Amino acid sequence: MNYLIILGVYILSYLIGAIPFGYIFVKLTKGFDIRNVQSGRTGGTNTMRAAGFWAGLSTALLDISKGALVVQFALLFDEFSNPWLLVLAPIFAILGHNYSVYLISRTPEKKLKIAGGAGGAVCLGGSIGLWWPSGFIIFLIAVLIFYFVGYASITTMSIAILSTVLFSLRAIQAGTPWAFATYGIFSLLLLILALIPNIKSLFKGTERLHGFRARKAKKNQAT
Repeated sequence: MNYLIILGVYILSYLIGAIPFGYIFVKLTKGFDIRNVQSGRTGGTNTMRAAGFWAGLSTALLDISKGALVVQFALLFDEFSNPWLLVLAPIFAILGHNYSVYLISRTPEKKLKIAGGAGGAVCLGGSIGLWWPSGFIIFLIAVLIFYFVGYASITTMSIAILSTVLFSLRAIQAGTPWAFATYGIFSLLLLILALIPNIKSLFKGTERLHGFRARKAKKNQAT
């Protein structure tokens, strides 16, 4: 029975993570499929491209909430509130977000295709669920990375890296479980897998720039 409850926590975490808020917002407000817009992902960034700032922001906040919610759900089972249960619940939420069971379709060649996001917002939510002050720290640094480095993909991966660093420091200084530090490592692997097209673009030098570097590049082109 205990193992069934643990399995149930993970399955529900996946199903919560798989809720495609970006797809829902774009479909309701614009009437088309976000999977046909640029990257085809359902996260806040692509939703913002497809349906505007507020739809993108709402999607990002709801995606963050998915990661935080599943940790709190895991905590309801006090007898199972061990570090690994709490770490793996948001990992399954990221997995659901990136590969949503609700967005399975068939290609013209009749092959199954599954869509989703990149997982950065859900990863941030999981960190908040594990230790809520981490949200402010990771978010502020990630915003700086986005503005000064200029790549959304690097910013997304930095969330997982920052989580690893932060929870490693917490383990050293406050004696929190080292399992929490592995949350960022597991998350990073899933984020990298989802961001392979962007990483290829980075190496080719074709990844889209944002923030300070984008403004600087535009200014240089104008002069």
